[in-house]
Amino acid sequence: MSDPQYDAIVIGSSAGGLRVLLELLAFIPSSYPIPIIIVQHLLDGNDSMLAEFLDEKSAISVKEAADKEPIMKGFAYIAPPGYHLLIEENHSLSLSMDPRVNFSRPSIDVLFDSAAYVYEERCIGIVLTGASGDGSQGLNKIKLNGGLTLVQDPVTAEFSTMPKAAIQATAVDHIMTIDEMGHYLLSIVGGAS
Repeated sequence: MSDPQYDAIVIGSSAGGLRVLLELLAFIPSSYPIPIIIVQHLLDGNDSMLAEFLDEKSAISVKEAADKEPIMKGFAYIAPPGYHLLIEENHSLSLSMDPRVNFSRPSIDVLFDSAAYVYEERCIGIVLTGASGDGSQGLNKIKLNGGLTLVQDPVTAEFSTMPKAAIQATAVDHIMTIDEMGHYLLSIVGGAS
């Protein structure tokens, strides 16, 4: 795979997200050269097995994000339940107990805002299925900072509210099915599409 022109992929999903995350991560090989950072809305107090579950089913290593952990290629990081997940300027992860944003902690907007600031045009933002508007403002910030924006086609989303909100808030670059998105993420790093 060639050297990527992007330094991070940030993904936000909510209701219906587990299935689409499984589908999307199925495309990503273990050697994928762009780290992936994910916020999936979870119920508070859940001792989440999400990272473990996705790790077992995916070629790329999936782990729950830890505070001050350096971001490495070949990994997908999941926000732990009850914590906002942010990207620091030194390309490490940080966890925050700050108040909920869009009724959510972790909030997709919080992750996306920090990614837009740190990575600018070297960031890819992806909004998937969900029943809230979380992620739409953050995706717009990624777009305004020169990053690439992808949204799941609302027609194919189990819950279309979140993709529709993102499309309304942002002049998104691509509206795609999960299948198209998976092939596209491979193609941008010179992998088979």
